[in-house]
Amino acid sequence: MRFLIIRHAEPDYAHDSLTEKGFREAELLGRQLSGVDIAKIYVSPLGRAQRTAEPTALSHNITPVTLDWLREFPASVNPPYEKYGIDGEKLSRCPWNMLPQYWTKNKNLYDPEKWREDPLYDGTAVGDVTAQIDAGWDALTRENGYIRRGQLYDIEPGTDESRTVALFCHLGLGLALISRITGGALPFIWQTFYLPTSSVTTVYTEKYPPFERQCTMRIIGVGDVSHLARAGEPTSSSGLHSDIYTGRMF
Repeated sequence: MRFLIIRHAEPDYAHDSLTEKGFREAELLGRQLSGVDIAKIYVSPLGRAQRTAEPTALSHNITPVTLDWLREFPASVNPPYEKYGIDGEKLSRCPWNMLPQYWTKNKNLYDPEKWREDPLYDGTAVGDVTAQIDAGWDALTRENGYIRRGQLYDIEPGTDESRTVALFCHLGLGLALISRITGGALPFIWQTFYLPTSSVTTVYTEKYPPFERQCTMRIIGVGDVSHLARAGEPTSSSGLHSDIYTGRMF
């Protein structure tokens, strides 16, 4: 089976919708996915994700299932930037927008367990939200026939392993899913990976003979925007601090 983690197209945050470019991205994505045998579509309740999913849902005649836990990560952090002579109130408290001068020197943020003990998260909802996302992912895979046992998954009898399932969500949330799937420390994943708007990250269920009723989840593509490149549509830098894309990505 394949699970497609799709970030919404270029957003119009003020109206929780898409920009003109974002609607083009969603249409181009829908065309590319029209040839993929998608069995189910799950979507965040936020408008920018809902609008992105519409062309794909229409081409497959699927009514998407809205899952509240797929909304963008609804928690902030308490960055101790004062020691750098910076007024923390003037910088983002977004969990995946930390100053590299802080996170690159904090070894706990690379640890899959110890990161939760960092003062960044004291008194915040980050731990609780992460637990909800982890539980949501495990429930979603269970619904589709895969029962999580640590980093292994038991495959339920009768599971159609040829299917593809699509999740339309967000940057921070999508990276939190990658953390859950890989077991990597969430702050490290947040700070070192980027998912462009309308990009597709493909998770593949891989079996190792002779264990035909168990699999791992293996990521075989991160942030793919080939649907944009083929159409000559520039890749958006939405969510980045530097505008590294000045034209076509390829």
